[in-house]
Amino acid sequence: MKLVFQAFIGSIAIHIIYLVGMMLVGYIKTRNYKPDIASAWDKVETLQNEVVFGKVNSPFLYFFTFVGVTVICGIIIFSYKKLFNLRFLS
Repeated sequence: MKLVFQAFIGSIAIHIIYLVGMMLVGYIKTRNYKPDIASAWDKVETLQNEVVFGKVNSPFLYFFTFVGVTVICGIIIFSYKKLFNLRFLS
């Protein structure tokens, strides 16, 4: 049960790091954006298609990634503990 809890915490940490990283990249891109208004008047029809503020994923995708990362973390923790215990036995 301790392994499952550790894998669960690891999955939460990885997802939080990913979400914060994506928000940080978006913030940096937004802060450094410098529009070229003078040349934008020539391409008025294409400007409306280029504006994107984000995308929406299915909530099931987040659930499946959470479960998948939990399983991967569990395998890594289990393997690490097996290798760590084998080193001291030999």
